[in-house]
Amino acid sequence: MKKYRFTLAGLLLFFTLCQVQAQKSKNGWVDLFNGKDLTGWKQLNGQAKYEVKDGAIVGTSVMGTPNSFLTTEKDYGDFILELEVKVDNKLNSGIQIRSLSKPDYQDGRVHGYQVEIDPSDRAYSAGLYDEARRGWLYPLDLNPEAKKAFKKEAWNKYRIEAIGTTIRTFLNGVPVAHLVDDMTASGFICLQVHSIGSKDLEGTQVSWKNVRIQTTNLKPSPAANIRIVNLIPNKLDAAEKAQGWSLLYDGKTADQWRSYGGTDFPSKRWAHNDGTITISKSDGSETGNDIVTKKLYGPAFEFEFDFKLNEGANSGVKYFVDQKFNSKGKSGIGCEYQVLDDEKHPDAKLGKNGNRTIASFYDVIPAERPRNSMKKIGEWNQGRIVVQKDGTVQHFLNGYKVVEYVRGSPQFKEFVMSSKFKDFEGFGMSTQGNLLLQDHGDNVSFRSLKVREL
Repeated sequence: MKKYRFTLAGLLLFFTLCQVQAQKSKNGWVDLFNGKDLTGWKQLNGQAKYEVKDGAIVGTSVMGTPNSFLTTEKDYGDFILELEVKVDNKLNSGIQIRSLSKPDYQDGRVHGYQVEIDPSDRAYSAGLYDEARRGWLYPLDLNPEAKKAFKKEAWNKYRIEAIGTTIRTFLNGVPVAHLVDDMTASGFICLQVHSIGSKDLEGTQVSWKNVRIQTTNLKPSPAANIRIVNLIPNKLDAAEKAQGWSLLYDGKTADQWRSYGGTDFPSKRWAHNDGTITISKSDGSETGNDIVTKKLYGPAFEFEFDFKLNEGANSGVKYFVDQKFNSKGKSGIGCEYQVLDDEKHPDAKLGKNGNRTIASFYDVIPAERPRNSMKKIGEWNQGRIVVQKDGTVQHFLNGYKVVEYVRGSPQFKEFVMSSKFKDFEGFGMSTQGNLLLQDHGDNVSFRSLKVREL
């Protein structure tokens, strides 16, 4: 009898080991979902319904409950995750990675990186959002071609590569997002059913299947020529360098900048330490204290910068600054990306149709900003100026495209003739020019100043 028990126990152990081994394929993939039940998963926050049907995890929306998350019981740091998703056209959803739930953070609310599932016409699927924390990190305004990758009313294959500080997403084989960030190195994976605000949406569903992960011997996909968002201050990673980016400020020295009209970095009010280039508030006695790059840029380039405003502050980032224009000792003349506290500075109410608000082409073309595209005063914002070879110019604010125009076009000339620059012949049409950080008498900081020539 004892021998029989030993043999049965041995067989059970053998079959258990076989099942575990069967989860692993030759190339190191491990199934996170067994296709039968929710073993290895737990539900947090909302009360949406999760069940297994026909080999898929099905999440069903429920009225009157917050976002719901079916989370892995294990945490994962570096990994490659693949899964297939199908969602009702009326329902928003997402895949959380490196996410957390802590009692001391919003009473345990799930927060962290989210890979978007978005069947709406906005088409942000596989973009990167920071749930319950920073908001959009990689909206698809940064990669509009990738908006075509999602297939409505069909299964979509997601691939997510989280390796070190780099997170990359792919949708049906199309590279979508590339983020460099060091806020959270490890956390659980979860499947979100978004809250709903209308009874008409109750019962809408999202499904996941073929959920598998690699955690060892990770081989990232080949480099893709898409926009890289790097949120680590004053740093370039290897992928950015390969795309041709270079730093204009490394967090320590400002030797690529000089005073406007001078040869050296200003000795008054400007400082370049603690990882920022900062202009202190003026007492009103000084003017003409801008700084410009020593090098000229154009006709095609990208310039990216982080900026932080104090309450009521005004500044600007200019490009194609042409010193042939006589500014009478004041700020250099060029196209300006407005940097402003819209709520507290009166200049936001001047000009025409809001063309002096933040991220606008100052006094020429107003920015069209989505709600919540601006961070709170005192927080860092990311600005970006793109000048393409065909003359197209774009302003971005925190990943959202807010201005677009074509230099020299009839519309451009019409806007300029209605602005304060109408008497500067050839304004905005220089082949090359300096990049400029403006002293408008207020306390403003800049960092992560980087450029690439196209």
